[in-house]
Amino acid sequence: MGQVPLLLGFFTYLAIAGSILPGKLVPGVALPDATRLHYRCNGLLSLLLLVALLGISGKMGFVTPTAISDRGLELLSTTFVFSFLVTLVLYFSGCKSQSKGSSLKPHISGNLIHDWWFGIQLNPQFMGIDLKFFFVRAGMMGWLLINLSILMKSIQDGTLSQSMILYQLFCALYILDYFVHEEYMTSTWDIIAERLGFMLVFGDLVWIPFTFSIQGWWLLRNNVELTTAATVANCFVFLIGYMVFRGANKQKHMFKKNPKAPIWGKPPKVVGGKLLASGYWGIARHCNYLGDLLLALSFSLPCGISSPIPYFYPIYLLILLIWRERRDEARCAEKYREIWAEYRKLVPWRILPYVY
Repeated sequence: MGQVPLLLGFFTYLAIAGSILPGKLVPGVALPDATRLHYRCNGLLSLLLLVALLGISGKMGFVTPTAISDRGLELLSTTFVFSFLVTLVLYFSGCKSQSKGSSLKPHISGNLIHDWWFGIQLNPQFMGIDLKFFFVRAGMMGWLLINLSILMKSIQDGTLSQSMILYQLFCALYILDYFVHEEYMTSTWDIIAERLGFMLVFGDLVWIPFTFSIQGWWLLRNNVELTTAATVANCFVFLIGYMVFRGANKQKHMFKKNPKAPIWGKPPKVVGGKLLASGYWGIARHCNYLGDLLLALSFSLPCGISSPIPYFYPIYLLILLIWRERRDEARCAEKYREIWAEYRKLVPWRILPYVY
């Protein structure tokens, strides 16, 4: 099976399943023109059904479970070309848009490269499907499918190791958790504020699935023997990372819904009536990033420390999050002014208490 039919089949399935499977309808954040988009959060069901269908098709010999892992580079280049073509279409259709609404109003700077890279429209749609939400979902599911294909290949080659099982387990739990809490996605910066251009489409379809799975590809070629202590430590890093990441995001989500809801059994400390300063948010100003970094590290630790290659993702994430945290700080300082200064006094650490 060629890579183009594979990719088109995947997108077709996602479009159909996303439109017809039952799921919670979640209202998005109010846009500048006071309209809201509604998102059908049925990602978990779509993913489980897809994995089940692929499993059955594999058993019956319709699909090869190692189709992706046998030709990963071909699929990578096909997906890259697809992202490029899709964003060209988005660019030209965006330029032609006459819409005045926030979602589809064209933002044209006149610089072709800039507009193609950052996008022209906030929420472009195709046949009633919100493309931004669709591509994020495709990227996260693609990551799991690549991993599963790598897993099948290691079983087929007889090289399945404890490291591979740990890596697969942590990633699968993380991706499933992502889809269990898919509605939290609707209030993230990418969905609310970023226009859909090459940067986001490439990030969703190429960067997430193909770079987040580097550890898996590496483990196919390299054998790592983990000590029991290393395995236990690795599980701890994953669990602590998950607790901080999910806990922090949940506290923020709950606080936005009900600013009086207790946090860790106590009434929340709030600065200037707007900023939450208790729970995880009283430990560091961007503690959700700490959780993210620990999780990223836990995906790479099963590979041991013999090579820097499997650590590409946590190192990249560290650089990205420090840069993003600087951007966040500047934006918050401007938006909240003296409230922000007070919050900084109360919570002095940025990401990791006593370090940064």
